[in-house]
Amino acid sequence: MTATKRVLFVCTGNTCRSPMAEALFRKAVEGREDYSVKSAGVAASKGAQCSRETEQIVTLLKAPLDGFSSSPVSAQLLEEATHVFTMTRGHLAILEDHFPEFSDKYYLACEFVDIAGRGLGADVPDPIGMGKMAYQDVAKVFDEAIPAIISYIDQTSTAK
Repeated sequence: MTATKRVLFVCTGNTCRSPMAEALFRKAVEGREDYSVKSAGVAASKGAQCSRETEQIVTLLKAPLDGFSSSPVSAQLLEEATHVFTMTRGHLAILEDHFPEFSDKYYLACEFVDIAGRGLGADVPDPIGMGKMAYQDVAKVFDEAIPAIISYIDQTSTAK
């Protein structure tokens, strides 16, 4: 059976936030064949590894990114996805500008959750160059956002 809910997480370089979201989301839907998940970046190069800090965090949380390789956002990835979650309003604007034909699939990663101290629809902070604590903060944001994303998709998806 192929996944009917195909989630794509998008950040800038596809080495920090979106790979972390991909790994943590995959863990959250483990055992559910109706989901698949990928990540990409609006300014990503093809084939880069995720950041060392992202790798450490996801490994610690038992959601490893075995064989991860970065990907730039493409029309093909967006066409295949049923839901696309961006880390920031800036990423969302880039997708809407460059790929407006898929705009009905676009959401903010925190669109469905009120993150304490940040609010509803907050941007996921960029941890690059900020040290381990910044990456832990991003993981905490995803800990709140991912269950809300799954709930939204499960409640609204027409795919069976």
